[in-house]
Amino acid sequence: MPEIKVVRIHAGERQERTTTSGTKAWQLFADDAEVIAARVGGQLRDLAHELSDGDEVEGVAIDSADGRDILRHSTAHVMAQAVQQLWPEAKLGIGPPVENGFYYDFDVETPFVPEDLAKIETAMRKIIKEGQRFDRRVTTDADAIRELQDEPYKLELIGLKGSGHAEGAAEGAGVEVGAGELTIYDNVRRNGDVAWSDLCRGPHLPTTKRIPAFKLMRSAAAYWRGDEKNKQLQRIYGTAWESKEALEEHLHRIEEAERRDHRKLGRDLDLFSFPDEIGSGLPVFHPRGGVIKRAMEDYVRQRHIEEGFEYVGTPHIAKEGLFYTSGHLPYYGEGMFPALDVDGMDYRLKAMNCPMHNLIYRSRQRSYRELPLRLFEFGSVYRHEKSGVVHGLTRVRGFAQDDSHSYCTPEQAPEEVEHLLNFMLSVLRDFGLDDFYLELSTRDAAKDKFIGSDEDWATATQVLDDVATRTGLELVPDPGGAAYYGPKISVQARDAIGRTWQMGTVQYDFNQPSADRFNLEYVAADGSRQQPVMIHSAKFGSIERFLGVLVEHYAGAFPPWLAPVQVQAIPIAERHNDYLFEVAKRMKPLGLRVEVDDSDDRMQKKIRNAQLQKVPFMMIAGDDDVEAGAVSFRYRDGRQDNGVPLEEAIERVAAAVAAREQV
Repeated sequence: MPEIKVVRIHAGERQERTTTSGTKAWQLFADDAEVIAARVGGQLRDLAHELSDGDEVEGVAIDSADGRDILRHSTAHVMAQAVQQLWPEAKLGIGPPVENGFYYDFDVETPFVPEDLAKIETAMRKIIKEGQRFDRRVTTDADAIRELQDEPYKLELIGLKGSGHAEGAAEGAGVEVGAGELTIYDNVRRNGDVAWSDLCRGPHLPTTKRIPAFKLMRSAAAYWRGDEKNKQLQRIYGTAWESKEALEEHLHRIEEAERRDHRKLGRDLDLFSFPDEIGSGLPVFHPRGGVIKRAMEDYVRQRHIEEGFEYVGTPHIAKEGLFYTSGHLPYYGEGMFPALDVDGMDYRLKAMNCPMHNLIYRSRQRSYRELPLRLFEFGSVYRHEKSGVVHGLTRVRGFAQDDSHSYCTPEQAPEEVEHLLNFMLSVLRDFGLDDFYLELSTRDAAKDKFIGSDEDWATATQVLDDVATRTGLELVPDPGGAAYYGPKISVQARDAIGRTWQMGTVQYDFNQPSADRFNLEYVAADGSRQQPVMIHSAKFGSIERFLGVLVEHYAGAFPPWLAPVQVQAIPIAERHNDYLFEVAKRMKPLGLRVEVDDSDDRMQKKIRNAQLQKVPFMMIAGDDDVEAGAVSFRYRDGRQDNGVPLEEAIERVAAAVAAREQV
């Protein structure tokens, strides 16, 4: 057989190898059981892929990001096979890997119940034990249509492939069909019989036996292709990991996340609610939640002023034409609420503040000496989010942004972007979020989604890339994730249990200031009129989302400077009430938030109530304390110092608040 030369890449090492034609990728990694797929010429392939002369072949480990996706997608196939074994009439939708797991949609007559998931898991274990081989098979559209004639949703995807719109047809559609050839994966038993088949692009594990650990999590309703006008299917969610230990760790993280769920803690701590009478995704803040919200607003307002921003205010609605000028209606119209008829004219609830800030900039002639001009407001905006994605405070329909826009010369833009990014990172650190990385969202090949010239996009992207690189933080590319008007940097922060949240953004905009948009100008030093660059930035992103993240990060136990009640004063007996009311009276002028529990509950019950409300400090007073002008100073974690002089106790609280430290 003729010889071929390939390069084996694994664990950062490159090895040139001479082998024979017909060699499969698995043969290069036969000594490494962790490798479950290969990247050949930059493309993910099955280990059964036949190599060609000159191929560069990199092993994909099961515990890598790509390896986990492949594991989870293969597990989704096994789940779908089990479902059709148990419910032969079930029709298949889409089954992609997602973050930390996978799902598959099914058209079944009766919704799944928890007992059904247990049956499916049992059937899956049998399939896994059989060691069925995942076998890739190239087919034609016509042959696939004949083979899948009883699978209407697969036929629809094949039809969309023919029109070139398959990958964007629905979440996860890209795992089924896309550009290039059409493929089906067969699950083949050891005797050569085909047990089950599915339309799929792959790649997959070599066999089902390579699935080490999985669990089905829940079922839910989901509209086909995410469209409420389509039929409602049943979606089963699951997770799969490279080891039983990794699965157990994941399940523990889920338990911890449930304990920290801001929706539950919001109720328990009386912070906020979502009244049905107001509508989905429209929160109201209760007094205690309002304290946190006000502390956040006061902090970030003062920080903006210190960083050279000028405070402005704009209305909640505007004439529809404004959002055509900005480009929001043509490029973001689905995210805006329908038009309102006002005196026979169409108005819109604003989804962004930037168009109105542009009008403030344009209200008079600007000189280069004024730049950078920095405008800031707490702007209330409204997004027409689909009901299926609305989630507590982290995905709402009405929210306030700490929104700023910097107008500067092109030469000033790099320095202004760096200023904004450092400002944002310092805000996160002050709120106790100090583990983060950056994501650079750029334009992709689908240029109809974006406006502006290639040159402008290249310049803007390079500015953001350079600034992000100088921070020394990890920088992750996000092709296609840019706003329609320009690229952006987003800060991705990890919380106390390692989950990632998108926080604030810095966006470079050369489009809205242009002559065919808002025609923004400044008079340059030579007297000519020039177009400024506009930099969008929101440090919190939104106050609501940021607060939701903080609730989960701290599990409701806020640092004292944010805690709704900083000190719970607890009298041992009724005769000590007046003493503690006087203590509270001394503390309130210092800006400290104190409540006296003068209820009829016993002292231990009062302490327990304060702990449940996650109050950072307790001051307990009995006869000896009153006589000595002291208190027993108790911390949230149960530590207690007795006989602390009153001045010292107050100073402990004030110092912790001033330092924004956690206790």
